Amino acid sequence: MTFLSKKHLSRRTVLRSAGATLALPLLDAMIPAGVGLAQTAAAPKPRFVGCFVPHGMAPGYWVPEKEGALDATLPFNWKALEPFREYTTIFSGLHSRSAEPPPGATGADHWVAAAFLCANKPKKTAGADVYAGHTIDQIIAEKIGRENLMPSMQLAVEDPGANSSNCGEGYSCTYTNTISWATPTQPLPMELNPQVVFERMFGDGTTVEQRARRRKRDGSILDSLGDSLAHLRRESSSSDKATIDNYTENVREIERRLQIAMKASTVAPTDMAVPVGVPQTFDEHIKLQFDLLALAFQADITRVGTLLFARDLTGRTYPECEAPTAGFHGASHHGEDPKRIAELSKINQYHVKMLAHLIERLKNTKDGDGNLLDRSLVLYGSNMGNSNQHVHYDVPHVLVGSLNGKLKGNRHIAYPQKTIPTGNLLLSLLDMYDIHQDSIGDSTGRLTNL
Repeated sequence: MTFLSKKHLSRRTVLRSAGATLALPLLDAMIPAGVGLAQTAAAPKPRFVGCFVPHGMAPGYWVPEKEGALDATLPFNWKALEPFREYTTIFSGLHSRSAEPPPGATGADHWVAAAFLCANKPKKTAGADVYAGHTIDQIIAEKIGRENLMPSMQLAVEDPGANSSNCGEGYSCTYTNTISWATPTQPLPMELNPQVVFERMFGDGTTVEQRARRRKRDGSILDSLGDSLAHLRRESSSSDKATIDNYTENVREIERRLQIAMKASTVAPTDMAVPVGVPQTFDEHIKLQFDLLALAFQADITRVGTLLFARDLTGRTYPECEAPTAGFHGASHHGEDPKRIAELSKINQYHVKMLAHLIERLKNTKDGDGNLLDRSLVLYGSNMGNSNQHVHYDVPHVLVGSLNGKLKGNRHIAYPQKTIPTGNLLLSLLDMYDIHQDSIGDSTGRLTNL
């Protein structure tokens, strides 16, 4: 008789030691024998991720040629999502009206990333009286994240202090620094430092100094939990042993990369201020943030995450992409020159490749009788279309994941130009999380064909 038939673990089981707490991934032992998964506390839990990228996408490089089923070869910018085509829904024709200036006002084009997840025009102010909207990540977190250690995670990969943006035209920097708002007047900070994220995930509420001493003494939170982990493995089935081993290997690997980042930050480039603990390269930084988010999903530490790829007007270059010397904002003002449009498309494709890193991690992580991508919806998009013209219609958006079967992928859904606000997409997404509102932001109804 196996461990499964003898004992049952709570989905909320954690291992503790001085200075460390380790939440566990979903194990077979958390599902009572003879009871269907959907009837237990270990039933498939929904997850949500929202990712924002400024400056739109290169025209001609992202819209599929036809509606309906996606071709085996996706448009250039989406190429990294080809292995996940069955999970992918591409939208074209959406209108980000909330990123346009309010009637009678000027500016807003480069200053309202905050509108992405609330579809509400932020108040034009450079003072403390900011006002945007209650973003869908926080609405969803209030519904599905209350029992989690972290109701939501807000991540970034660009330090506001190291950006070329001056937050002008009468708009507060707050609107470009975060895409997550707990209320219309309460912006949430996006965490740049993976070390801080890791501590929030696995610290047990002790002080920073105590956790630092524990790390120095033990080297790894897993070392301080060695006896508990060994006991758990001895009492586990072979399937659960494999799950535990995979999870702890991921924890150790992230710890290793954080240690490298801590050391590397002492030789930061002179042209970019990198806080202690932040990896030097965008590539490693964003992958580490995404890996932490995937690990948090696996252990059910959180079910909601957002990530800000870049701030508006960033001059950042991406040496790992095929246009290694092009500054992002400069490339977005391509002057309709085909060569410069192609250059922007290479930055766009690289960003999607980073998104695909998260998608692959979710797809390869078991969760009950499926994987984390089966449980999730990942929204990726921008509030600009052709950024050279500063237009906010025909904005690129994509959903990846199936949310426990609620969304069918392998589709391109096209809408007539300037007719469907992005608020309609957000309202429809809330419906998928069983949150039914009359409207959100500038919505005029639900999306058809979704």
